[in-house]
Amino acid sequence: MAQTPTKTPGLESIDRLEEKIKLLVNTIVRIKGEQTRVAEENAKLKAEIEGLRGRMATVEHAGAEVTTLREERDLIKTRVTEMLKQLDGLNL
Repeated sequence: MAQTPTKTPGLESIDRLEEKIKLLVNTIVRIKGEQTRVAEENAKLKAEIEGLRGRMATVEHAGAEVTTLREERDLIKTRVTEMLKQLDGLNL
């Protein structure tokens, strides 16, 4: 008759400790993988933010330029209106 190995109480606690260590190692590996993924995503988002900042600066500059052009247009419009009034006043 074959004997089945019986575990002694000391070996059971070592087996439990081994299982907990394996779980801990797996958890650490998973966390490191997540950390790597998050670091890559963070770098990607930082690059995207820098790109958006550049675009925003361009848009702000364009907005200022549009404002300047509108002011110049209004000034020219006013001057042309005044010249037309003067021409009308000449009664040619």
